[in-house]
Amino acid sequence: MAIRKGKLIKNVILLIILFIFIAIFVSVYNKYNFNYYMKSVREPHLTMFERDKKIKYSDTNSYKLTNEDYNDAIFFQEVQVTPNTPYRVTCMVKTENVENLDNMISGGAHICIEDTTERSKSLTGTNDWTKIEMLFNSRNRDVVNIGFRLGGFQEKSKGTAWFSDFKIEAGTPDTSTKWNFVCFILENTDAVINQGGTSTRVQESMDRADVVNIESNMSRFKDSIRTISGGRMSAEYETIEITEPITSLSYDEENGYYLSEEDAAGLIDSYLQGKDYDHIFVVMKLGDINKNLTGDIHDWIGLGGMDYYGIGYSNVKIPEKTNYSFTYNSSVNTFPEEVFIHEFLHTLERNSEENGYTVPALHDYSMYGYTDEKVVGLKRWYTDYMQCQVMAADTSRIGLPQEIYSVKPATPTDFEFTYELDALKEPENIIEEINSIIKRIEKLFANREDIELGFNESIRF
Repeated sequence: MAIRKGKLIKNVILLIILFIFIAIFVSVYNKYNFNYYMKSVREPHLTMFERDKKIKYSDTNSYKLTNEDYNDAIFFQEVQVTPNTPYRVTCMVKTENVENLDNMISGGAHICIEDTTERSKSLTGTNDWTKIEMLFNSRNRDVVNIGFRLGGFQEKSKGTAWFSDFKIEAGTPDTSTKWNFVCFILENTDAVINQGGTSTRVQESMDRADVVNIESNMSRFKDSIRTISGGRMSAEYETIEITEPITSLSYDEENGYYLSEEDAAGLIDSYLQGKDYDHIFVVMKLGDINKNLTGDIHDWIGLGGMDYYGIGYSNVKIPEKTNYSFTYNSSVNTFPEEVFIHEFLHTLERNSEENGYTVPALHDYSMYGYTDEKVVGLKRWYTDYMQCQVMAADTSRIGLPQEIYSVKPATPTDFEFTYELDALKEPENIIEEINSIIKRIEKLFANREDIELGFNESIRF
């Protein structure tokens, strides 16, 4: 009897230990389980990933990211998508004391596509539960990594963010070849730049003649884009005059000072809400040789290939004084809209490359026998480029593929009719939870192989 009693006590103790172990495991699992999501940080030991059962938007525990110092942290899930289709990703976000290291809009709490610059608008500071969304075109991709981030591709952030209620929807692609342009005429500049190591204030203002000239060139752009493309695309546009001054400029070694997406956001963002623009022009005066600013205000008249939350974005800088390059004159320049054509083509060039096409570089016209001609500039080059009629060394015809004219950014009207994908949803039962664990383990081993091969720069877990 004593032996039996001893065994019984031993079994009871073992059972209690087992229950305690299970309870601890469940507690830890519920606190740190990120289901199907993988995690990645730029700097280790600065970020805590947790599931929060106290601060949550709905019934499910929220996903909590805490950057104790400036860092870039993300959790993401691989999602199957249909090529050339618009998608909308939404979630609820709550933030507390979120700050960006360099005050760039690319930081903060937001939605993104991992390993790209595609992202939603972000939240900084302290905010109660707020709905954010990201629109994107899948282009030629059939898989994307949808991420929820505290930090940014080019920025680091600190603070705490809670994410909840994830949803992804597919819309209806707009396959038309009509593009909607908006041209922001930024009439005033009042910004401080670094001129030769000292701070210099740049103050510029357009006169009425400048504004009329810009509007005239946009009208000419509309007509030229159809003609030059051989009817492959058409354009509609709107011009918006903004008197609020440009107060900040960005700098890089190649171009000097220019108006980045960061600089423009506070001026143009309110005009873009709910609109279906496919491309953005911002036109400004920054000064030139007449103001002895050539050291840092470089001699460019246009910059392209950028994007503003997935929409093509171009700078156009008009000269200090009206000159032939920007004004129609039948004997000197019959193609003053050239800068708008050129910068927009940089967006189509980038779009083509991102969709897997090989196209000639827009600036390589001389390699194919084209010259910057008097009166008409590079019009002949743009025509053959847009119509895929540039003769290659093997006598084949190259240029922009016709399909690229129907690959446009995702816009709000693409989501009048939608269907929801099963991706990003919380597991609904124990089998789905186990499946999520298995998938994460598989991803971990795949990432380990990548790290060993030198493919991963961030820490993933």
